[in-house]
Amino acid sequence: MQQLMRQAAEMQAQMQERQAALAEETFEGSSGGGVVKAVVKGTGEVLSVTIDPMVLDPDDPEMVGDLVVAAVNQAIAAIAESAAESMN
Repeated sequence: MQQLMRQAAEMQAQMQERQAALAEETFEGSSGGGVVKAVVKGTGEVLSVTIDPMVLDPDDPEMVGDLVVAAVNQAIAAIAESAAESMN
């Protein structure tokens, strides 16, 4: 029983270490063929969004918003994928 408890404690410590490492990593997502890029920290904090000026259309401002959302979502998906890989 003690061995099982010790293994569980070791696994928990490893998981906490990986979560701390993941929180320090950055992940990038892009959309529109790379015209919009988002950098997100492993904690989910958005660090930056870069927009190529050629995509800025005053007649269609919603498009830029959609591209930003897509880029951020892609970066967040990369965080989830990295977390899943590290837990295996």
